[in-house]
Amino acid sequence: MKKNMGGANLTIMVEFILLGFSDLPRIEGFLFVLFLITYMSILIGNGLIIFITKTDPTLQTPMYFFIGNFSFLEICYTSVIIPRLLTNLWSQKRNISFLACAIQLTSFLIMGATECFLLAVMAYDRYVAICKPLYYHVIMNHNTCIKLVVGSWVSGIPLQIGQTYQIFSLPLCGSNLNHIFCDIPPLLKLACGDTSVNEFSVYADVLILAMIPFLLILWSYSKIINTILKMPSDIGRSKAFSTCSSHLIVVGLFFGSAIITYLRPKSIHSAEADKVLSLFYTIVTPMFNPMIYSLRNKDVIVALKKLLPK
Repeated sequence: MKKNMGGANLTIMVEFILLGFSDLPRIEGFLFVLFLITYMSILIGNGLIIFITKTDPTLQTPMYFFIGNFSFLEICYTSVIIPRLLTNLWSQKRNISFLACAIQLTSFLIMGATECFLLAVMAYDRYVAICKPLYYHVIMNHNTCIKLVVGSWVSGIPLQIGQTYQIFSLPLCGSNLNHIFCDIPPLLKLACGDTSVNEFSVYADVLILAMIPFLLILWSYSKIINTILKMPSDIGRSKAFSTCSSHLIVVGLFFGSAIITYLRPKSIHSAEADKVLSLFYTIVTPMFNPMIYSLRNKDVIVALKKLLPK
């Protein structure tokens, strides 16, 4: 929606319309129930991971400290998107104010950057544990772990606030966002004139905030795999691979869908594909993370078994 300022040729965008799944009116009720169940699963699953990593004495190690923080991040990440999506599906009121859209985009981008850095930190933790086991507790002491987590949260803030400011400084020629939340690709489609500079800025941010952590993860796991293959014991190799495989699955799911979304040229973007991809890395991945980390981790399974009778 636009507001015309009297006496001047100035148009200010005061709100957007999130079209979401308006092209599928017959299944919006089903989608509401589906996303509500998914959101509750995310809250319960990740909340349970946070609880057991804080309370179980056997899980008081750097690895589980990072997993607990990662689960907290997943709850925050999805809470930026899903409650608004559920509200739109339930009330059929799809409008979102300019300010609320900017806040949602900024929060989403900051948490996305945090996830990239935190996944890199978790890979580094596994590298130290497997490649330098004698120095593990010296290198990954509690103060270091806290600094790494805080650094993951704050490192992307300046760039992402700047990215949001650039996007919302563009002159916009429409208010209908064909997406499920305020994201960069659909906002760029509303921009008037040339957006090549903004697209380049998006690519640069992705390279800094996603590709660099991704390359650090690849480096860490190249060292880890090399060390594992040199282990004389089959049991040791199996345990090391089992510990790392959960993290690698999460890395592949998150980075794969996010990189496809933001590194595709604007010319081949489609609203339908963007919606599916965004659902994947904002809803599906956070829902499966607790299952990935619990079903493939014997320590977590034992902790859950101790908790269930209570």
